[in-house]
Amino acid sequence: MSYWQANHDTKTDLKIKNETTTITEIKSALLGVAVGDALGVPVEFNSRQTITQNPVTDMIGYGTYNLPAGTWSDDSSLTFCLAEALTQDFDLNTIGQNFVKWYQDDFWTPRGRVFDIGIATRQAIARLAKGEQPEFAGGFDETDNGNGSLMRILPLLFHVQDKPINERFEITKKVSSITHRHIRSVIACFYYLEFARQLFLGKDKFETYTSLKTEITNHLISISINHKEIVLFDRLLKNDIHKQTADEIQSSGYVLHTLEASIWCLLTTDNYKEAVLKAVNLGNDTDTTGAVTGGLAGLLYGLDNIPTNWINQIARKDDIENLAERLAEKIASH
Repeated sequence: MSYWQANHDTKTDLKIKNETTTITEIKSALLGVAVGDALGVPVEFNSRQTITQNPVTDMIGYGTYNLPAGTWSDDSSLTFCLAEALTQDFDLNTIGQNFVKWYQDDFWTPRGRVFDIGIATRQAIARLAKGEQPEFAGGFDETDNGNGSLMRILPLLFHVQDKPINERFEITKKVSSITHRHIRSVIACFYYLEFARQLFLGKDKFETYTSLKTEITNHLISISINHKEIVLFDRLLKNDIHKQTADEIQSSGYVLHTLEASIWCLLTTDNYKEAVLKAVNLGNDTDTTGAVTGGLAGLLYGLDNIPTNWINQIARKDDIENLAERLAEKIASH
């Protein structure tokens, strides 16, 4: 065998290995979100006190929306709408129109109908449907900081992961702004994707947490983000959030609460199952806390660590896996 053949075959093998790895990681992320989401759907809006009396320990059905086990919510729907758009060339209009198709035509719903949507997201989709540019469709007030862009942002990781940090921030800002344009929501999405990116690159979760304190802070300062906004992230960027007690972690629909809760759940558990159950059992916005935690835990622990019986109950499992394969194919073609 010539040197060229040996070298060429090695490169081909590496390419195949990388594509396979990426498919598995995208499946881990997408199914990680969907499983965490579906665990939380039946108990959404239940207080922590109520859930403590009967904690979630397994995939269950019915409850809040009276839907079968394995049903995911708008969190996963919009995650899949974003991932679907990323199987084509990156285009904000495609992403925005996928959101419109979801709300108006039941695109990427688990069982053929939309049953849950946040107020800010609904308002943004109405603006998109009327022709507003996607970058300007999201609410811009301080009160527009629900977790609606954070809950769906994870697939963007696979598009931005090899870009410089300034590009990663700018693209994240644009994609968040489709529904949530305030800088606080943008920073939350950016922090989350940077955490996910380091896990994707194989870094330890505590190593990631520590390094982001410097990297995120330095970047936000370098682009002159309002200091008052940066300070709001101190529990993540200056303190050790894993040392907080459960009573100090909130799980409302506010973007900062969801981000803090997801990082806290990830850092205080040792596997996917523990992380998402801890997230759901915090109560209140259970599906979103479960989904946001589940995406990171899926990336960190891998597909094999997500309980198979949970994956098998997930609505449209085959479609989600197919979506992951198509996204991996697009990423590999770049």
